[in-house]
Amino acid sequence: MEPHEVTEVLNRPISQELLRGRDIVRLAYVARDGTPRNVPVGFTWNGTHLVICTTKNAPKLRSLRENPAVALTIDTEVHPPKILLIRGRAELDAVDGIPEEYLATAGAYRMTPEQRVEWEAEIRSLYSDGMVRIVVTPTWAKLIDFETTLPTAVEELVRRREERQRA
Repeated sequence: MEPHEVTEVLNRPISQELLRGRDIVRLAYVARDGTPRNVPVGFTWNGTHLVICTTKNAPKLRSLRENPAVALTIDTEVHPPKILLIRGRAELDAVDGIPEEYLATAGAYRMTPEQRVEWEAEIRSLYSDGMVRIVVTPTWAKLIDFETTLPTAVEELVRRREERQRA
C-alpha cells in the first residue's frame, strides 16, 4: 500500500473517530519463540503515529527489537462494528520519566480529580526509571464499517452474488 493510500484511510472520519476516541488498541506481534501474541494496550494517536508506552522490562520489547512488524486493531463493541486494521513497524524509544502520551492514554478513563492525582502519583512512583515508547508508523490500513466497507472475503462474496444474479 502506498503512503498516500494509508493516509487516505486513516483520515476518514470513522478512522479518526476510532484513533482519537478509543482507549485500547490490540497489538499483535511475533514473540521470540515464533508464536503470535496479541495484547490490548493503551495508545495515543499523534496524527501520524500510534504511540504505546510500556515498562522497560516488558517482554514484548525484546520481540519487537528482533522483529518490529506489528498489526493493530481498534474496534467498537456495537452493531455494526467499526474496525480499523493497521499494519506497521514499531520503533522503540526509551525515555526518562513518564511520557506525556502515557498520561494521555488514561485521559479517557473516567476518574475523579482525586483519583487522577492518586493514579499519577502511583505511576510516577512505579515507573521511576522511565518507560519505553513504542512508536508505530502505519504502512497499511483498512477500515471496515459494514456500511460502506466490508472485510475482503465478504466483498468477494458480494461480488460473486452480484455475478450470479446478473447471469
